[in-house]
Amino acid sequence: QVQLVESGGGLVQTGGSLRLSCEASGRTLSSYTMGWFRQPPGKERLFVAVIMWSGAWSPRRTYYADSVKGRFTISKDSAKNTVYLQMNSLKPEDTAVYYCAAVGRIVVGTTGDEYEYWGQGTQVTVSS
Repeated sequence: QVQLVESGGGLVQTGGSLRLSCEASGRTLSSYTMGWFRQPPGKERLFVAVIMWSGAWSPRRTYYADSVKGRFTISKDSAKNTVYLQMNSLKPEDTAVYYCAAVGRIVVGTTGDEYEYWGQGTQVTVSS
């Protein structure tokens, strides 16, 4: 079993930055796919970014939704069992509840049903 806890959300102005964290507990992230999704008010949950690796020192592969490419960066700190989402040049349309998700194998990672574990979500609000 894996527990995921997101943090780092908040209110920021257009053009600002936030860094979201997703700390995993319960199992060591030795080989995983972890993703970030977001759900804007009244809309469906959407893929944001994914990172996958096999082994603590293996190269990490990342993939981003077109809407955030070049602005968001997903990364991981194996020592802290934490995955981050650095969000720069934020826009009002980035406003959403952001969720991290994990699964204990390598998957494509762009759809929610590929994941086994989910965090509780953290609110990001970008004011215009």
